[in-house]
Amino acid sequence: MAAFEYQALDAKGRAVKGVLEGDAERQVRVMLRERGLTPMHVAAIRATKSQTDDRGTTFHVSLRRGIPGRDLALLTRQFATLVHAGLTIEECLNALVEQSESTHTRTVLAGVRGRVLEGQSLARGMGDFPHAFPDIYRNMVDAGEQSGRLDEVLERLADYTEDRQALQNKVMLAFIYPALVTVVALAVVTGLLVYVVPQVTRVFTNTGQALPLPTRFLIHVSAFVRAVGIWWLVGAAAAFVGARLVLREPKLRARWHRGLLRIPLFGRLLRGVNAARLTSTLGILTASGIPLLNAMQSAVQVVTNLPMRAAVEDALRQVREGGSLARSLGKSRLFPPLVIHLIASGEASGSLDLMLVRAAEAQTRELENWASALTAMLEPALILVMGGIVLFIVLAIMLPIIDMNQLIK
Repeated sequence: MAAFEYQALDAKGRAVKGVLEGDAERQVRVMLRERGLTPMHVAAIRATKSQTDDRGTTFHVSLRRGIPGRDLALLTRQFATLVHAGLTIEECLNALVEQSESTHTRTVLAGVRGRVLEGQSLARGMGDFPHAFPDIYRNMVDAGEQSGRLDEVLERLADYTEDRQALQNKVMLAFIYPALVTVVALAVVTGLLVYVVPQVTRVFTNTGQALPLPTRFLIHVSAFVRAVGIWWLVGAAAAFVGARLVLREPKLRARWHRGLLRIPLFGRLLRGVNAARLTSTLGILTASGIPLLNAMQSAVQVVTNLPMRAAVEDALRQVREGGSLARSLGKSRLFPPLVIHLIASGEASGSLDLMLVRAAEAQTRELENWASALTAMLEPALILVMGGIVLFIVLAIMLPIIDMNQLIK
């Protein structure tokens, strides 16, 4: 039995979309007619498929879009709860399909359920949707199915996805407020220079009096922004697009990523984020019974910085040849020393999975502290800089007015 996605019309002529299970397309069409629906097209759910509508036009529907991290974390937690309650995989997937509010997620889950009903394992069913379920996700599910501890593995996987999503949210939220303040402040200053300053300074220039230096400087800056400001925006947009195109080259992108690591504060934060991802992924995989080499192959993909990813790939080759994980990662000098020492301690004591989890927790706490400290420094600095700019504009406008009052007296 497979899952089929359909589009139909109800009795009032309204379009209806959904997913049904059946042995064949004809059976699904019969089921739709029994429900009082007129089927327009029915197609089995695949990772990619072509469909033809009622006018004979062929179009393509793709399921290559992944499930957002927040939805995947919630989905995993619900899955773990249902499995722990003793429900079968089919019953769990049925409940998740009904529970999900996203049409895309429901379609993916229905496709997985169809594979399971065909006799495939849950991990293999998820393998048909690699963009929705990453390698680490499928590997852990496969390990849970083979060991008979799927509920425990799903609990660990739910913790992993929630912790990773929480870390990502904390890092993003740490920069949202400074970025928002910067954008608003630049918009206000630009509006003053383009619209307000010319109206006010025109009065001073018509009087013919000698203007103070700050006022003359402000007039020149305002004229410059009005004359070439739009070209600055065009140039910035062109530079952004050009940088995106240039960074598609692997060697140039690797150099760019290495340069990011050398930035004093940002580089340390970037190292911490990637180290936390690597150690948490390795910890959850090894704790689920997956061999270290297989775990490292899956963990390579979570390291987004190219030099650090290359270091992990090199460490994978050395571990495959019998080398130490801590020593192999330490050679690159890209990972925090605390992480290397904890991994070495885990290898020596035979509790590598536990030490990897502790390393991930330590890096996460450090990242949270660094994000909080960086935000605490950026917020007052931005306020002082923008306040100083606005104060200069106000003084440049007020000085001629003060001079005029003195002349009148």
